[in-house]
Amino acid sequence: MKQLPLTKQQLIAAMISLGLGSVAQAALTINGSPDSGSSARIGWGGVDNLSEARNIMYQSDSSGTTNMTNTNRYNTTYRGDFGSSDMIPISTASRSVAVIDAETGESIYEKDADIARPMASITKIMTAMVVLDAGLDMREELKLDPEDFVGPKRASSRLKSGDRLNRAEMLLMSLMKSENPAAKSLARNYPGGYSAFMRAMNRKAQDLGMTTAFFGDPTGLDKRNVASSTDLVKMVRAAGNYDVIRRFSTTKSYDFYVSNYSSGNRTYKANNTSSLIRAGGYPIGISKTGFINEAGRCVVMETRVNNRPAIIVILGANSSATRWGDAKNILNSLATRRTV
Repeated sequence: MKQLPLTKQQLIAAMISLGLGSVAQAALTINGSPDSGSSARIGWGGVDNLSEARNIMYQSDSSGTTNMTNTNRYNTTYRGDFGSSDMIPISTASRSVAVIDAETGESIYEKDADIARPMASITKIMTAMVVLDAGLDMREELKLDPEDFVGPKRASSRLKSGDRLNRAEMLLMSLMKSENPAAKSLARNYPGGYSAFMRAMNRKAQDLGMTTAFFGDPTGLDKRNVASSTDLVKMVRAAGNYDVIRRFSTTKSYDFYVSNYSSGNRTYKANNTSSLIRAGGYPIGISKTGFINEAGRCVVMETRVNNRPAIIVILGANSSATRWGDAKNILNSLATRRTV
């Protein structure tokens, strides 16, 4: 598969902007004006950057373990209370919403945020964390088996049984395109197999203090996969520790070269499931969408507006227009929120 390297100018810009210590970590593209301020947009990943993001996954520390997390860790708890005087003055149509100031830990908007609801493919963020925590070889080739296409619900997929991608590409497929067979394959190829993976998902949720969460499958097609908006804030906050999740979940598009010994090789042109990521008009550092009938339209994201980070969780929108309308309403309100 042909990889398109970043130019020297892009590498230098990314390193200076983000204070990264090595070329291998500079897999970020800077979109738009380089000027500082709320109008600056940072794209974590991009069509040319899978090979660069892989470099991070392949780095090993002195003990030989793969290091796949940021050095600056996010705390997964927050100390603020709902009802802060800095609440953003909005109304949302989705069933459950939480907006947290990730710098102060204060809740700045909430709507039925403590009620557990189906989360659909938001699940795949937890799937990605469990995969990365295992320190597995991201270059290992995985093959999709028929069982990877069997789940609690029927779901469309452009992947086929027999398709071969490496673990990094399966992870990108899961986070960017939300391909369910890719997520299933990642779980099946976990040490100890699928059952061990599911135990690890629920154990990770407990470790993060997600008291309302339960994971029944790694894709989100299982309606038993539930969590409150408040708990999903904790999950997104924890995902901020993983550079790979940041890059892969906000990659706009990627052309995958898919090997298949039976049906032949092909190129799979994939786009991000988030219209906000594809449009590139908002500063989003982590993103994941989700939908099944029981969950409605969902999205979680991390953003930075007016130099203040925030985490947004939207569950149970009755349409795609409602989900993105609520998201834009929140993002635009954050841009005008007082920051002193």
